[in-house]
Amino acid sequence: MSDTRADVLVWGPMHAALTANLARDYTVHNRWEIADLDHWLDQHGENIQAIVTSGVYGTEIAVLERLPHLRVVTSFGVGYDALDMAYLADRGIPVSNTPDVLNNAVAETALGLMLAVSRKISLADRFVRAGEWPKGKFPLGSDLAGKTCGIVGLGKIGKTIATRAAAFDMKIAYYRRNQPYPDVPYTHYADLEALARDADHLVIIVPGGADTERLINAQVLKALGPKGLLINVARGSVVDEKALIAALQAGEMGGAGLDVFEDEPNVPDELLSMDNVVLTPHIGSGTFETRQAMADLVFANLQGFLKDGTLITRVA
Repeated sequence: MSDTRADVLVWGPMHAALTANLARDYTVHNRWEIADLDHWLDQHGENIQAIVTSGVYGTEIAVLERLPHLRVVTSFGVGYDALDMAYLADRGIPVSNTPDVLNNAVAETALGLMLAVSRKISLADRFVRAGEWPKGKFPLGSDLAGKTCGIVGLGKIGKTIATRAAAFDMKIAYYRRNQPYPDVPYTHYADLEALARDADHLVIIVPGGADTERLINAQVLKALGPKGLLINVARGSVVDEKALIAALQAGEMGGAGLDVFEDEPNVPDELLSMDNVVLTPHIGSGTFETRQAMADLVFANLQGFLKDGTLITRVA
């Protein structure tokens, strides 16, 4: 098949530059604008050669089944747990994502949350805005320097977080259930609870999916201790959210900085009411520079595949 005006199904609203490039070079069908999807699939499903989606939107097998000539799925984001990779592999449909270009942005978000929680920055902002400063002093926070940053998931983003944390004079440790990585100088833990006990900040940056679902459970959270802080820039599914709320309410841990949640964009009321919790709306890669780089990479993957079958960042 030629890539000339190939039919592309876009799962949800995308970055403006990506949207413009797709409209320029391909016949674009916006899934969210289709009123009667079943009827539309009867009429157009066989024409679709490519899907553009994201780690948030994912795909639905019921729709994929109606796309007999689908050749590739390109995803905006590094995570692909929202895609049924086994199903796509069975059909021989390759998948691409956007790794590496967002490492710095996500690492900066993690460090920002670490600072915000430990130095009570969000609470201090509310303190000043509420006119409380003239009435008395703001409570003290805690240093990052000298503390242990325990990283759960020492992949490329995890290593970038480690570099940033080390620049704050933090000690770095990491969890990996298998053998330690041979090329990193950080302290290895094969026991997650042991890392939680020794860490002042436990930073979560593992992929989502069945293998990591609720990896951070009640026992791990309790092991953090009453001064320990949890930072999650991975996926909401990795943390048992009910156990997290219970541990915070019981004072079994010191606080949390959360960029992701189990049921986004819905955040439990209990978390909203806690002053020792900092909440951000899944902004890990949310910078102008990073999102542009992600958009460019999605488009380059799509162009390359439809031209000659190559993907720059192929997942499977």
